[in-house]
Amino acid sequence: MSNSKGCLTKADLVDAVYDNLPFDKQKATQLVEDWIELIKSGLVRDKKVMISGFGVFEVKSKNARPGRNPQTGDRIILAPRNVVKFKPSQILRKDLNDGFDDGEPDEVEAAG
Repeated sequence: MSNSKGCLTKADLVDAVYDNLPFDKQKATQLVEDWIELIKSGLVRDKKVMISGFGVFEVKSKNARPGRNPQTGDRIILAPRNVVKFKPSQILRKDLNDGFDDGEPDEVEAAG
């Protein structure tokens, strides 16, 4: 799926559900919103969501740390916060890297 934004959006997901399942647009929208809400609540409750064949979303805590205000250059302390990290599954990693060099040296025949 491609759109003018150059990325997959929630609207694209709704369109895919609408095109591939026997749902009207309203039910397709509700399904996508419910699925997103389920992932969000899983992250809040369990700090981790694993989707087989896709990857793992995990909440990680960042400690307070020194930083700098980019407009003034003043030193500041950045507050502690939680961030979501994503680790792709081996299947997704393979799909993303198909067609790329595997890092192994190519065999070269000796001239002779």
